[in-house]
Amino acid sequence: MTILVAVPSTAAEAAGEHARPVADLEGMQLLLDRDKVPVTVVLGPDVDLERALPLTSDLRLHRPEVGFVLLRDAVDSTVLRDALRAGIREVVETYDPVALADAVKRSDELNAALAERSHVGDDDASSLGRVVTVFSAKGGCGKTTISTNLAAALADGGRRNVVIVDLDLAFGDVAIALQLFPSRTIADAVPMGEADIDFDGVQSLLTPHSPGLTSLVAPVEPGAADTIPASLVGRILELLREHFDYVIVDTPPAFDDQVLAAFDASDAIVLLATLDIPALKNLKLTLETLDLLNYPRERWRIVLNRADSKVGLATSEVEKTLRTAITAQVPSSRDVPATVNRGVPIVLDDAKHPVSVAIKSFADRDIVGTLTPAAKQEKVPAPLRNDRRGFLRRRAKA
Repeated sequence: MTILVAVPSTAAEAAGEHARPVADLEGMQLLLDRDKVPVTVVLGPDVDLERALPLTSDLRLHRPEVGFVLLRDAVDSTVLRDALRAGIREVVETYDPVALADAVKRSDELNAALAERSHVGDDDASSLGRVVTVFSAKGGCGKTTISTNLAAALADGGRRNVVIVDLDLAFGDVAIALQLFPSRTIADAVPMGEADIDFDGVQSLLTPHSPGLTSLVAPVEPGAADTIPASLVGRILELLREHFDYVIVDTPPAFDDQVLAAFDASDAIVLLATLDIPALKNLKLTLETLDLLNYPRERWRIVLNRADSKVGLATSEVEKTLRTAITAQVPSSRDVPATVNRGVPIVLDDAKHPVSVAIKSFADRDIVGTLTPAAKQEKVPAPLRNDRRGFLRRRAKA
């Protein structure tokens, strides 16, 4: 079903012959209240955004099966930003019927995917593992150190089954940090193909580390990163979450397609920074980007690494600048690089060390203690994933 709100007749034809026109937002609301079905709403170029965007933002949370496409005579970055923040799926030019028809089609596909997902049962949801992605847009913040220690802390000596995936496909260090000598890497999944790969295939690529902890390491061959598509990464994470309690994903400092695939699959996104201006600037930009792409804030976990460094910045100042609370603080210690050089996570080397205590506390309180069943969370179907990647590319060119 498609509802057209004050859409010109020249554009209405592109939305399909069964579209239902209404004159204003009140007429739209009446139809939405009467028919509780998946629907795409096309907002015409003269619709008042100050009135429309609060409605779209509210419906995104309470009726996710209602998708919005916005028509504008001219599309600028401000309109695009405000629309995406308010849950509008696409913004197209009024007199581009092909773009409008494609946008409505993609919205209908997304509605169908959301409707199918809503039928997932509670039993299936509770049996799925949790995906936790560790990210920082700046290198040198300790992503791999936090990732490997978080994975070890969650494994808890074999109490849980945890796998760490090294998604830094060009310069991954998980194998070095854990002193692993893998015979196969994630690159060996490419010949299996996204359509044919199964858990037996993925399992053959894993390298064990310690009780409860195993790994899927990054390629060692130069250029192999370019052969691993984001769709394959998404499929691998899906298979791993079906067989592990936790999947920890270490990432490169970039919003590439593979990282976005991990974000889409994630139950929690651990955003890492240190007490220096470049790292905090990049964290602020990361938060703004995740906001624009509609990744729910309840999945964010802000972690300040080396938080006790005496560099003239206070945590309260950081929170004020970011307008977001710091979830956890990990102290600095010379013992951490020493354990990295030995290939042993510090949480396994010295469980009572202040760094170990901070990471274990974060794992228990903010990962184990807060994540809801995976299938009950708002997952991101393929049409919206593709639109997010397209938006990042358009924003980079702007």
